[in-house]
Amino acid sequence: MALFMPQEYRSIEQVSTLEQSFGGAESNVAIGVARLGCSAGWFGSLGDDPFGRIILKRLRGEGVDVTRARLSEDAPTGMMFREMAAGKLAVHYFRKHSAASRMTPDDLDLDYIRGCKILHITGITPALGDSCRQTILAAVAAAREAGVLISFDPNLRLKLWSIEEARRVVLPLAEMADYFLPGWDELRMLYETDDFEAVKEKLSGLKAISVIKGVGDTTVVLENGKAVEIPFYPADQVIDTVGAGDGFCSGFLAGLLKGMSPAEAVRLGSINGSLVVQMRGDWEALPDWKTAYGRLSDKGWVER
Repeated sequence: MALFMPQEYRSIEQVSTLEQSFGGAESNVAIGVARLGCSAGWFGSLGDDPFGRIILKRLRGEGVDVTRARLSEDAPTGMMFREMAAGKLAVHYFRKHSAASRMTPDDLDLDYIRGCKILHITGITPALGDSCRQTILAAVAAAREAGVLISFDPNLRLKLWSIEEARRVVLPLAEMADYFLPGWDELRMLYETDDFEAVKEKLSGLKAISVIKGVGDTTVVLENGKAVEIPFYPADQVIDTVGAGDGFCSGFLAGLLKGMSPAEAVRLGSINGSLVVQMRGDWEALPDWKTAYGRLSDKGWVER
């Protein structure tokens, strides 16, 4: 979506100009993967308007393949506005009837999906409506048929649907995934419990390697019933937390593509997330491989 926000940490009502950028969970991840030196493609639907064209140009400039993205003449690019209101970050979405919300399975290039190594999806797209839900399921089916690994970040957005509706979609998608990347707060809502052992038992029934973000100050990797705790990489300062989860996902996926174990990939993901929160914007602070590898080689950072 196109993104607009005050240049300073103020409310929209208090400013006369807004800074323009863009953001979106999947496109943020694609940029992060590309910056780390891996091949990444993003496909979706944008309006054939200045905002959609800007987004495609920027993604292409970041080295992301957008040849399967579509510009629609029938619907606009979605928009979001971010501000500081009463000392807290507030985000206002305008994506109803947007091009993205009208995606259908016919928009997919199934051969493109079958030719990739990992298909990354989030719970945001199926929350946009039934046609988007069917599009995600068709993409996942094509990936599974071709032996493509599936990465799934539930990315719950309760402004888009109720938790009851989310459960009916997110939990079956988790059963189809090879890598399930939820936050601990999301799992508490999805499974309706604060008991980590109970959640761990649920996740152990999945085929996926589960990567649980935000269990205290750690990320927990659950693989074959065994849990490994990896501490967050420290941030020198926290400026803007939006996009931190997407930064983590991009680092994790790039790590897998580079042949790292899931635990090693989590360390790279944690570095990415740490750097993202130290600058305003969804993706601008995502590091290149040289920067990330330098942090990854820091022997002072030890897992527990």
